[in-house]
Amino acid sequence: MPRKPSKSPAGKGPRTPARKPARVAAKRPTAAPKVASELSQERIVRALEAIAAHLAAQGEPAVERYSFKQADAFVWHPDGRIAAVPRVSRVELFLLKGVDRMRDILMENTERFANGLPANNALLWGARGMGKSSLVKAAHASINTDRNASDRLKLIEIHREDIESLPALMEQLRASSFRFIVFCDDLSFDGNDASYKSLKAVLEGGIEGRPENVILYATSNRRHLLAREMIENERSTAINPGEAVEEKVSLSDRFGLWLGFHRCSQDEYLAMVRGYCSHFRVKIDDEALEREALEWSTTRGSRSGRVAWQFVQELAGRLGVKLTAT
Repeated sequence: MPRKPSKSPAGKGPRTPARKPARVAAKRPTAAPKVASELSQERIVRALEAIAAHLAAQGEPAVERYSFKQADAFVWHPDGRIAAVPRVSRVELFLLKGVDRMRDILMENTERFANGLPANNALLWGARGMGKSSLVKAAHASINTDRNASDRLKLIEIHREDIESLPALMEQLRASSFRFIVFCDDLSFDGNDASYKSLKAVLEGGIEGRPENVILYATSNRRHLLAREMIENERSTAINPGEAVEEKVSLSDRFGLWLGFHRCSQDEYLAMVRGYCSHFRVKIDDEALEREALEWSTTRGSRSGRVAWQFVQELAGRLGVKLTAT
């Protein structure tokens, strides 16, 4: 028996299969967005090139955009600035007492370097207040005496906290016609400070190495520049204690010249006091001078060149004498 055609739900004729919704054809990108994209990329490239050119201009070596002829001493800033120091805070070389041997060695090394001969980086270590940094500044000034402007040594101080930027400073000095002493006062490392590796690479062992026209002088209260507990901790925790300690202790080995400063005797301390008083014409009876100077050192708990200078400043102020060289 033939089947009757089914009726639609509304009863208006046969039901037809439901049509699937037509797929929306994907629109092909038109030429306009493509051109806009290319223009956008082009603008980005131009902007990046402009930024790169600006950075390159800022990063030009200081020797090209800065004259070292205006001063003999400078301070390095990690942002790339080298600031001139018109007047260096220093004492005359002959006023440094009790450090005759270290003075002669450092002067000979500095003079060789100034004359273009081989010389060593120097580490001045030992007792505080014994004239380590004063000796560096005095040696620099003494070497420049009677030198032509083009042959004068330049002293550049880098602060301890900026030591990681030392390679950048070396790069700026490399192309200069001048010769430089890069000086870091009170250099030491504590805790997990790894910036000493930058110093090691500059001193010896880096691909470029230290520029021929640069020498490094540093002062420290520590012979190995590292705290004792730092070395002991490496020894106790490392798998190979010997290698771990060698990694850190080897830093001071990169300085070819070690100059040790030790506490001065009472006679040396009094010689420092008398030398300052004579130079600045602070007039006082010698017996009273000796008595007061010893009393001052006793209250301070130490004898050193720094303590002697502090006493002379106190004495001169009390006597109304200005500390100006005659």
